[in-house]
Amino acid sequence: MRYANRLYWLVVGIPFALIVFFEIAAPHALAPLRDLVFDSYQRLSPRQWDADAPVRIIDIDDASLTRIGQWPWPRTRMAQLVDKLSAMGAAVVAFDIALAEGDRTSPDQILSLLPPSAARDAVARDIVDLPTNDAVFAAAIAGKPVVLGAIATASPLTITLPQKHGWVTAGDDPAQFVPRFASAVLPLPDFAAQASGIGMLNWLPDRDQTIRRVPVLLGVGGKLALGLAAEALRVAQGVDTVIVKSSNASGETAFGAATGVNAVKIGQFVIDTGSSGDVRVRFSAHEPRRFVPAWQILADEIKPDEIEGRIFFIGSSAAGLLDQRTTPIDATIPGVEVHAQLVEHIIAGGQLSRPDWALGAEAALAILSCVIFMVFLPRTPAIILGLLGAGVVAVLVGGSWYLFHQGGILVDPVVPSASGGVIYLAGLSCLYWQEQAQKRQVRSAFERFVAPAVVERLAGDPSRLVLGGENRTLTLMFCDLRSFTTLSEGMSAQELTRFMNDYLTPMTDLVLDHNGTVDKYMGDAIMAFWNAPLDDDKHAINAGRTALLMIDRLAELNQRWQAQASAQGRHFPIARFGIGLNTGECCVGNLGSTRRFDYSAIGDEVNVASRLEGATKYLGVDLLAAETTHDLAPDLPWIEVDLVRLKGKVQATRLFTLMGSEEEAARGDFAAYRLAHHEVLDAYRERRFEAVIDKANAARALAPLRLAGLYDVYSKRATALLLAPPPADWDGSTTMDDK
Repeated sequence: MRYANRLYWLVVGIPFALIVFFEIAAPHALAPLRDLVFDSYQRLSPRQWDADAPVRIIDIDDASLTRIGQWPWPRTRMAQLVDKLSAMGAAVVAFDIALAEGDRTSPDQILSLLPPSAARDAVARDIVDLPTNDAVFAAAIAGKPVVLGAIATASPLTITLPQKHGWVTAGDDPAQFVPRFASAVLPLPDFAAQASGIGMLNWLPDRDQTIRRVPVLLGVGGKLALGLAAEALRVAQGVDTVIVKSSNASGETAFGAATGVNAVKIGQFVIDTGSSGDVRVRFSAHEPRRFVPAWQILADEIKPDEIEGRIFFIGSSAAGLLDQRTTPIDATIPGVEVHAQLVEHIIAGGQLSRPDWALGAEAALAILSCVIFMVFLPRTPAIILGLLGAGVVAVLVGGSWYLFHQGGILVDPVVPSASGGVIYLAGLSCLYWQEQAQKRQVRSAFERFVAPAVVERLAGDPSRLVLGGENRTLTLMFCDLRSFTTLSEGMSAQELTRFMNDYLTPMTDLVLDHNGTVDKYMGDAIMAFWNAPLDDDKHAINAGRTALLMIDRLAELNQRWQAQASAQGRHFPIARFGIGLNTGECCVGNLGSTRRFDYSAIGDEVNVASRLEGATKYLGVDLLAAETTHDLAPDLPWIEVDLVRLKGKVQATRLFTLMGSEEEAARGDFAAYRLAHHEVLDAYRERRFEAVIDKANAARALAPLRLAGLYDVYSKRATALLLAPPPADWDGSTTMDDK
């Protein structure tokens, strides 16, 4: 028991230690699992797109490329987009495009590709005064609410990040918390000078390449920079100063610990951020109505009231341009839509945050659930504890869902639930293994002595191995070798052991194979019974069939033993046995002392079976069955042997034996034999003793060899009764004085 307890605590202790380590020392290792949970929440309850939201996307889609031409478009075309949008009152035009290189479609660039010729010189004279495409675009964005995109990189190039607004920071320096980059790919200098804002295009996906958080702040070359969406929101409001609030600012007590960025204020919007200055976006599903094809703007097919006052992001959904991203809601959306959805999220006052206390609460719940399972699993039925655990999981999931749905607060229910589940399964597996080990011990101890059904019953409920019994109707068998002393003479101890094993093993197998239970071995004797511990409606039939098979098996053994003895040049007498069968009520169960007991049967019917086995040698047969056994197996080929008053019994009982197997008894010669046999009994009980001798000789000639001795008994009785006739009240019975 102590070993079992130590093993249990070891099995549950190892995963518990790992859970504590990951929850306390390495909580971020479990972040991917938490993200899957939070993604599921978003899919179950996505943010609904608001048709009145002041955010739209100018889409350079496949239709626009077909109508206008392949990408990249001339900067003059991009200038037309800006002019038309500005004329219709767009609040901001933000480019999700890096305009870091000169326009190759500009006339001067095309001219440089022409070979020297008079025609080339003529063209050069015609375009010498024309502005470049880049100059046209720079002039178009000048003085307009245009935000251009830049890409933060790890390149060591030294750049000067244009500052289009001022910064105010409160608390710890935010630069130490945000994603930091050494440099950036900026728009062309003329573009950067004329643009109202420059925002970073970087997106920071998780390991599975899913965008869950979008940076509001980044560090570029040691300076802070806003992401494209935040910069567009700033320019739309005409804000000149951005306020960043970090840990240990007024009202953000962190007890001296530098925990990160808390919020970014841009005009009227206060954006609650994660510690690294990012926002976990509550996405909506991809919405085609959010997109305006670029060709419609250029073709003047859009009404001004659909443009006025809105923030526009210019990007592409064209498959060939490969700007596709994955969100918790959609497997693929255009990258520009991520920026648009972040602005929608901010304007709608959306919140999707992991509060500071979330990790601590999750760790506490995980450890508490583990401890509860560890302590109560060995003391509580597994099904009850499992149901209670399922209830706790339901509460955790329900509470987590409520916090998400009502307040946008993300608290993970899976890690605490899974932690308890791991301990439950580990502990349950250990207890199950221990239970199976106990069952294996029971099987190992009993499978050689009792029927397989008994073994399974005891293994399934080892508590049954206690003292006690029950009254049941059993069919009992006693089987004993004849003249065992003569058989064993001249055998060494090892030879005698081999002989007994050769004999007892097949006899035991026959009993067990026919649903019997071996009660005990008494030297060369076997006691067995049927109909316990499991019910057997055919217990008398199974016992009779087993007895016949044992008789046949002994004949086979005799042939083998004699062949072995002959090969060794010694004599081996034929082994014979007697079998007694009786059916009646007995007390059966675990009988013995509190320290040692056996599954056994006791009662007077047991004694009767033993005496029937002893009577076989006096009646010249190898099998005798009581009338009770005969009556419960009427389909077996019985023949009556005698009417016998057993020792200690007042009433005489009819005894029967089996002619042979059911198949053998169906043959015609057995029918003739049965008729001849009953003529012997009739003559004997009618006191026609001279006829008994003649009829016994006739029956002997027809009888199976193993029953021939019965007629010698009747011939001897008839001869004796001719000399000393029985009294007038003689009923044909015989009294057995021996046990």
